[in-house]
Amino acid sequence: MVDEDMKLECHPDFVTLVWTERRSQADLSLFRLGNCSPTRISATEAVFSVYVNDCNFRRIVTGDHLMYTNDLTYSSSPDFTYPVACAYERPNNWYPLIYEPVFSTYGLGDLVFHIGLMNADFSGPAESSTFPLGSFIPIMASVSQMTHQRLLLLLEECVAATTAELQPESTLYPIIANKGCLVDSLVSPSKFEQRQKSSEIHLSLQAFRFGLGERVFIHCKLVAWDPNGMDHTKKACHYVKEHGWELLDNSAYSNLCDCCESDCKSRRTRSTASGTDHPAI
Repeated sequence: MVDEDMKLECHPDFVTLVWTERRSQADLSLFRLGNCSPTRISATEAVFSVYVNDCNFRRIVTGDHLMYTNDLTYSSSPDFTYPVACAYERPNNWYPLIYEPVFSTYGLGDLVFHIGLMNADFSGPAESSTFPLGSFIPIMASVSQMTHQRLLLLLEECVAATTAELQPESTLYPIIANKGCLVDSLVSPSKFEQRQKSSEIHLSLQAFRFGLGERVFIHCKLVAWDPNGMDHTKKACHYVKEHGWELLDNSAYSNLCDCCESDCKSRRTRSTASGTDHPAI
């Protein structure tokens, strides 16, 4: 429970959340849990009884536990966001392709980063870590914001390697470089997908020829940033054939990507929060 107005019950495969609204003018039908509307409403309460596989719940594995996280929002007030989380013991036979997240602290709350392989429509974890050459590898990274200000998640750097830990002698294939430039998109249809929320980023990476006969690991550096503070060093850019470099979050400002084929220099600017995650593949 994160607020006296919210009551949360975590059941084995569903959750019940009751929000008690003390403002008489509020329209309770405008509350959302993820992308779900209230199951029922009364004069003062919005009630959600939903399955953890619905409503865009995010699933994270942390050691011996599964954690399902979501956000309670109010449609007419973008600043109204309450984190919702339920933790369960992980079944012995359940092992998703989402690795233990890195915990990083800034300001008043903890940020939880995670990255993983997803199914084709990004609605859940991938069922296999094997992808045919030329097919797309869906990768999702996210940050659970808890009590933080709104954050923009960025992939600052990603490389493929044949080792689970990067070593000086590791053979590397650059995927994202130069502070958020998807350099693989210069030679493939790889691209960032349209964002569903600022705290998540979806990457469709075309499977490439690398490390034949060996396991391939993707290592990424994740950065959470002020959404209003994008510049040449804090961005997500991909190359669109016949159009050039394009900024994911607002193509009108694609000039921020002009440095992608030169050098996107760092500036002395204070970070909101950042973290590096474990390999995803």
